[in-house]
Amino acid sequence: MVGVQQWAEVRRLRFVRGLSIREISRRTGLHRETIRRAIASDEAPRYSREGRGSKVDPFKTEIARLLGEDCDLPGVRIGELLAPLGWDGGKTILDDYLREVRPLFRAARTTQRTIYRPGEICQFDVWQPKRPVPVGHGQTRPGWIVVACLGYSRAGAGALVFSKEKPDLLAGIRRCLWQLGGLPDTLVWDRQAGIHAHDGRPSDEFAALCGQLRVGGISVGHATRRPRAPSSGCRASWRQTSSRAACSPTSATSKTSSTRGS
Repeated sequence: MVGVQQWAEVRRLRFVRGLSIREISRRTGLHRETIRRAIASDEAPRYSREGRGSKVDPFKTEIARLLGEDCDLPGVRIGELLAPLGWDGGKTILDDYLREVRPLFRAARTTQRTIYRPGEICQFDVWQPKRPVPVGHGQTRPGWIVVACLGYSRAGAGALVFSKEKPDLLAGIRRCLWQLGGLPDTLVWDRQAGIHAHDGRPSDEFAALCGQLRVGGISVGHATRRPRAPSSGCRASWRQTSSRAACSPTSATSKTSSTRGS
């Protein structure tokens, strides 16, 4: 077999120097047929040989059958079952092959990603700050924050109320929607007293508000009726965290200091 250097020299003598095959044979000592093949080949010669088959090849059909019956069957056990059929390979080569093909026999994991359209849904929740809310003249009152979060844009709003009675919660809903500047298709609450009726339906007051606003209302009460949250975590809960940070004494002190400095 002619080497790469000889192949290149033969082609140089032929195409650059314009020598005849006879003259090239005389100068290089190569057979004329070898020179003709080198001239006709546009690719440099390289050594290659057919790859040897793996020891696993004769047993692939049986391995597929075993994995089809139990895709989690250990490699050691598969080796034991293949031994009567003539398997004498090592554990490593079998494990390497099983690692490659085992996922093909596992049932596909079904997942679903919920995506909301703009303005489709708004989720509500309520939380109570740890500290009472100052109301003037050195007086404080316990307060609650009604928080709202849109499923698509994650835009949020909050409204301070001083009780968890139905009128205050409904007023908080209205103020949140006013801050958001529009009406979503559906309002969602998560089993909140005053919003959620005992029979698993929205309360009459909440349903009446939704009717006045011409939107849908859902009060989640049972797992079978629970809609998917606007994200993997409750976005309204995420808004609670943001509201807590905004209402914390540290945040208020920081804002006061910043105002005085300006």
